[in-house]
Amino acid sequence: MTIKEAIAQRILQLCDENEITLNKLSTTAGITQSTLNDVVHGKSNNPTIKTIYLISSALEIELKDFFNSELFQDLTFND
Repeated sequence: MTIKEAIAQRILQLCDENEITLNKLSTTAGITQSTLNDVVHGKSNNPTIKTIYLISSALEIELKDFFNSELFQDLTFND
């Protein structure tokens, strides 16, 4: 799994756990719907830490908790 796939799956997982839509998450996080969609649908090759931080804050978790998932084990990195 690539890092961008893991990030996308983690966002969807957290939305599901918190019963929140991507639209609501984007509004709460203060990022555009298109930015969030690009991350979730793999169009963004390298989501910024700032974007992930805003998402984490909107979900009321720390940044470290975002990455505290089995999804981030055994990643592959593409240039």
